[in-house]
Amino acid sequence: MDPSAQKARLQLKKRRLIRSRSAPQTDLDPPETNGNKLIPLSGSIFGSLHPSFRKVALCLAVYVGVGALAFYLVRNQIKGLKTNRFLDALYFTIVTMTTVGYGDLVPNSNLTKLLACAFVFSGMAVVGLILSKAADYLVEKQEALLVKAMHMRENFGPSEILKEIETNKTRYKFLLVLLLLLVLITVGTIFLVSVEKLDFVDAFYCVCSTITTLGYGDKSFSTQAGRVFAVIWILIGTITVAQFFLYMAELNTESRQKELAKWVLERKITHLDLEAADLDDDGTVGAAEFVIYKLKEMGKISQEDISLFLKEFEELDVDQSGTLSVSDITLAQSS
Repeated sequence: MDPSAQKARLQLKKRRLIRSRSAPQTDLDPPETNGNKLIPLSGSIFGSLHPSFRKVALCLAVYVGVGALAFYLVRNQIKGLKTNRFLDALYFTIVTMTTVGYGDLVPNSNLTKLLACAFVFSGMAVVGLILSKAADYLVEKQEALLVKAMHMRENFGPSEILKEIETNKTRYKFLLVLLLLLVLITVGTIFLVSVEKLDFVDAFYCVCSTITTLGYGDKSFSTQAGRVFAVIWILIGTITVAQFFLYMAELNTESRQKELAKWVLERKITHLDLEAADLDDDGTVGAAEFVIYKLKEMGKISQEDISLFLKEFEELDVDQSGTLSVSDITLAQSS
């Protein structure tokens, strides 16, 4: 065969591997434009990856509403420092839901104790399954602004921003949650100093014991204005701390994965590697076999995954030609 023709054929195969349409990465596609205006992406991180705010707000409102009503009805069976009847019931619901448990308001009968037990478990489920997703949604919505701010001196367009977010997604989530956490700590401390009349150390101590759900109880929100603030601040603060440690763990895991990928890519290939990568035992390693071997080394896929894919391929390859065609798919679906 003519060397130039052989080279062209290899280039064509390479392009087909790189530009495979079987699993398109739509998240990395730049947004379409209409004149100078950007059309929002429907399949990217700017889309609805998590439950909408309406759904989250509805679930939260139902839980808080039912809890506040229940504890309002048994308000005389709750002892402690009280301000306003309905506000105290709402405040007690939030403190119970987030497991802060100051101890400034406590159940004083078997009924209220059983109610508190029920609401603390259901509250943890609400926080874990719904509100954390809402926090993810909020963070992802702000990632583009953070990327743009960090690269404001560079010419970063929409496609570059999307690519940067996809490459360092966990890092930007961690930075955003860290920033939000610092803001919440600062706001909470200032509020406790100015409204609850605590000194700076006690205010900071109360903030830290609250957002970590430690809730010693020696310092808490005792005024009516303070409890109005606490209803919102405690909810946001406790969720933010949980997200902060979650993203910290994800960032550490992602860093280790990148180190492993770098080691795999930089490691020199030996004849033993070629033997292991030769899936069909024909003495040669094609581009697809090489890619699969590297992915296995990185831990992206396992031998079990490959076996399942090959099994599906064999089921679809009705004529047993070793390749898939439209007729194979048609026959496989009709059988």
